[in-house]
Amino acid sequence: MNRVLITAQIIERSALRYTPAGLPALDVVLQHESDVTEAQLPRKVKLEMKAVAIGPIAEQLNRKPVGEPLGIVGFLGAPRNGRGVLLHITELNDIV
Repeated sequence: MNRVLITAQIIERSALRYTPAGLPALDVVLQHESDVTEAQLPRKVKLEMKAVAIGPIAEQLNRKPVGEPLGIVGFLGAPRNGRGVLLHITELNDIV
């Protein structure tokens, strides 16, 4: 299974673009920060991750302000250049 659930905020957003099939697409950089337990020890996690949203999710994400915490669901894939990991966003949830 390839499913990611993460709370993050947009720290960088490219202009909304369109795929060759005419679907809206949005490239963003997300930032996540949390405290977790690993091997029964507390650990602070902070990371930045490249992500993409395609279709109606791209338009929805484009309306979200930079810095607003979001609940994000998606899957991991390779970016176009084939190097690294890219989060493909499939669902957004507001964090209250």
